Amino acid sequence: MKKEIRIVREILASLPDDSNKSLEEQRNGMNELMAAMPPPEGTLIEAVEADGIPAEWVSFDGAAKNRVIYYLHGGGYVMGSPATHRRMVALIGRAAGAAVLSLDYRLAPEHPYPAAVEDATAGYRWLLRQDIHPGGIAIAGDSAGGGLAAATLVSLRDAGDPLPACGVFISPWADMTCSSETYDTERETDPFVVQNVIKEMADCYLNGANPKTPLASPVFADLAELPPLLIQVGSEEVLLGDALALEGRARAAGVDCTLEVWPDMIHVWHFFSEMLLDARKAINRVGEFCKIHQNP
Repeated sequence: MKKEIRIVREILASLPDDSNKSLEEQRNGMNELMAAMPPPEGTLIEAVEADGIPAEWVSFDGAAKNRVIYYLHGGGYVMGSPATHRRMVALIGRAAGAAVLSLDYRLAPEHPYPAAVEDATAGYRWLLRQDIHPGGIAIAGDSAGGGLAAATLVSLRDAGDPLPACGVFISPWADMTCSSETYDTERETDPFVVQNVIKEMADCYLNGANPKTPLASPVFADLAELPPLLIQVGSEEVLLGDALALEGRARAAGVDCTLEVWPDMIHVWHFFSEMLLDARKAINRVGEFCKIHQNP
């Protein structure tokens, strides 16, 4: 294992255990942790409402005007916001040479499924009304946001909306049954995702809905006719199984899907770009993928 990732693991291991804290305390803890990772100098932030849904534009001088990354943050559907993901989102935007619209979709338990899918779908339609061609849009997300990005593509396809140029799913949580074998095989190597905790998040989000509902768990969806996809996942994370299943489902449906399993990497290692060369490489790869497929 590389020294860089060992140091990151040691830092994560030193953080207080949040599993027994209230949801409000966990939300505050995530906000505090991410506040220590500010966006790079020169990042431009503009608060907007996308069809009544809070969002923010994250961009920089020189960002393309006709290409956009539509980003859905992670946080288990119960926490996280554009603010917690500003640094990573800003770096992805710079790598792609594009502005990013980061959506503050509604969270459970206050707003359970299908609120997040409804918001993500509405936010995309708002983007189209800003005279941005669908061919210039890439949809992306990490963890729960990665699963939500996949579900949003399915929702848009089913409704007959024009689809974006491509999709990027980073360490996607795409199966609310939380039953992949990697929950066992990677249990000791994943410093982030614990099965009983993520199962509680799933129950909170589902609020009684069937965990195999396709728009809640896109590994059970028909993925036919989706645009080219890039899935990035770490070899040491519990959600490796979700990524593998999602890729298999996409390929079976005839979708152009690229799966990248990054050796020794953990859940959403992109967060640690100041410390991890592989985080910077992965972010650059996302940017390259978007540039290749976006054609406004």
